[in-house]
Amino acid sequence: MAITFEKALGIHPQTLAVRSKRAEVIASNIANADTPGYKAKGMDFKSALAQASQKQQSGMSRTHEKHFDVRIATNNGVQFRTPDQPDTGDGNTVDAQVERNLYLENSMQYQASIQFLTGRIQGLKKAITGAGQ
Repeated sequence: MAITFEKALGIHPQTLAVRSKRAEVIASNIANADTPGYKAKGMDFKSALAQASQKQQSGMSRTHEKHFDVRIATNNGVQFRTPDQPDTGDGNTVDAQVERNLYLENSMQYQASIQFLTGRIQGLKKAITGAGQ
C-alpha cells in the first residue's frame, strides 16, 4: 500500500509555514515598537492556514517560465490590528508586552507542531525499516 507524505503528515507542514510567517509579523511589530506612526500588524491564523492548504490541494503549478502563475497574490492573512491601547500621541499602535506574549504563544505552538511531526516521521521510519518488531 502506497502512502504519500501529504497523507502521512497532514496539514502540519503548512501549519509550520504559517506559524513561521506569524512569528515574522510579530517580530516586526516588536522591532517597530518605538517607531512613530507604525501600525501593529496581525495575522488571521485560520484564514492563512486555509490559504496554505488550498494552495497545496490545488495541485496547479507553473511548469514553464512563460506560463502565467496560477497562484493569486494574497496578503497571507496579514492585516493591521485594531489597537487595544489608547493612542500614545505618536501614532504607534504597538503594545510591546502584548506582542511578546503573542510571540511566546506562537513559539510554543510552533514547537508543539515540530514535536508532532518528529513523532510522525519517526513512526514512518519505523514502519519503513521494520524496526520495533
